[in-house]
Amino acid sequence: MRRVSALLNLIISTIVLSLIAVLISPLDKKGKIINRLGRIWAIFYLYICHIKIRTRGVENIIEGPCVYMCNHQSVLDIFAIYVSLNVPFKWIAKKELFSIPFLGWALKAGRHIEMDRKNPVKAIKSLKKALVNLKNGINIVIFPEGTWGKGDRLLPFKKGGFDLALKAGVPIIPVGIKGTRTLQPEGYNVPIKKGTIEVNIGRPIYNSKGPMTEIDSLMDSVKKELEALIYGTGS
Repeated sequence: MRRVSALLNLIISTIVLSLIAVLISPLDKKGKIINRLGRIWAIFYLYICHIKIRTRGVENIIEGPCVYMCNHQSVLDIFAIYVSLNVPFKWIAKKELFSIPFLGWALKAGRHIEMDRKNPVKAIKSLKKALVNLKNGINIVIFPEGTWGKGDRLLPFKKGGFDLALKAGVPIIPVGIKGTRTLQPEGYNVPIKKGTIEVNIGRPIYNSKGPMTEIDSLMDSVKKELEALIYGTGS
């Protein structure tokens, strides 16, 4: 019964808040109000599902734009990020999400960034759009693995987000998320049990513009920090 209630809540809240987002979009050029709607959506849904968020490292959130990089193991990661990062941001999300009725409309209304990884030309355009957002002071959230992780280790990172941070001259803040895959594994529309999600926000990682070797070094630094935030080890 709890899972039925959670599914109904997800459907109804997504429809209602998506329609509100579409209506206010012309008046919300930077998407800050729509971002708050997303946070309300996530808080209410997790409350219905009896899932708590335990956030550590909030003091590491800085003023000014940055790129937040998070591991990705479940749909619940999206809700956890909305609740934990109480700052305006734009998602870089896979293009398929933008085709889903209501949810896709809300993503477009919030001017989030559609990523088509199978089309290099479109992918470059998406990263250029993200760069403009950073230059305008808007944070970007990205999953550097590019897809859901299947095991207990991080997947190899895609370089696009790191190149983006270097070109914009902004820091990367790693965000480690724990517990979402256990609560809602792949293939389930709603969480299968109650529980707590841990979100650990790391310290900003800075780097300067430079050649590809600096991107490799930055990727390695972020991966080690993210592993420490998730698994308690930098190995």
